[in-house]
Amino acid sequence: MPPFKALALSFVIAASAAWPAASFAQESVRVRGVIERADAASLTVKDRSGETVTMVRPPDMNVSEVVPLTLADIKPGSFVGAGAVPQPDGTQRAVEVLVFPEAARGAGEGFRPWDLLPQSTMTNATVAQLEAAPASTPGGHKLLLKYKDGEQTVIVPPGTPVVTFKPGNGDQAALVVPGAKVVITAQVKDGKPTALRMLVGRNGFAPPM
Repeated sequence: MPPFKALALSFVIAASAAWPAASFAQESVRVRGVIERADAASLTVKDRSGETVTMVRPPDMNVSEVVPLTLADIKPGSFVGAGAVPQPDGTQRAVEVLVFPEAARGAGEGFRPWDLLPQSTMTNATVAQLEAAPASTPGGHKLLLKYKDGEQTVIVPPGTPVVTFKPGNGDQAALVVPGAKVVITAQVKDGKPTALRMLVGRNGFAPPM
């Protein structure tokens, strides 16, 4: 196996990614875990699979702080990203909801597979309707999410993590520290696993996506 593909394959395994090694150079993966070590040039993260991954930390890496909201912060007209799992009745049951800041409205709009859980999905769309969830899910929300080419009905049970994010580049010294829980989008660049973007929680808060 060529060295590049071998490196890509080892990183794919460490990151619990689903893409084959041959395509990894063109694809990015998400590494979810806890920072074990951080310096100006590199990051070492213990992935949720238990593997340890060391990545290049470029000076222009984008960092966003993930902060908790409540179910009440989801409003008609909000642009959200709902991570969910399909239900037998054709709806999606949310496992987390990201309420995008207004400046990020439209980001990644659409419906697609997501790698948070087996068979999970992601819907980035506008809340067209919001009502009480069915009686089988008391206290939750039923969202009709509309995007350019379609719509999804998402049931958000009570207790589902709801979050937003804000720029964190100006506070990296406090955020990008050992013990911080992160979701890092990474890619092999110049033969090395490289962090592109980071979602990070403060004081042990775990980004749910």
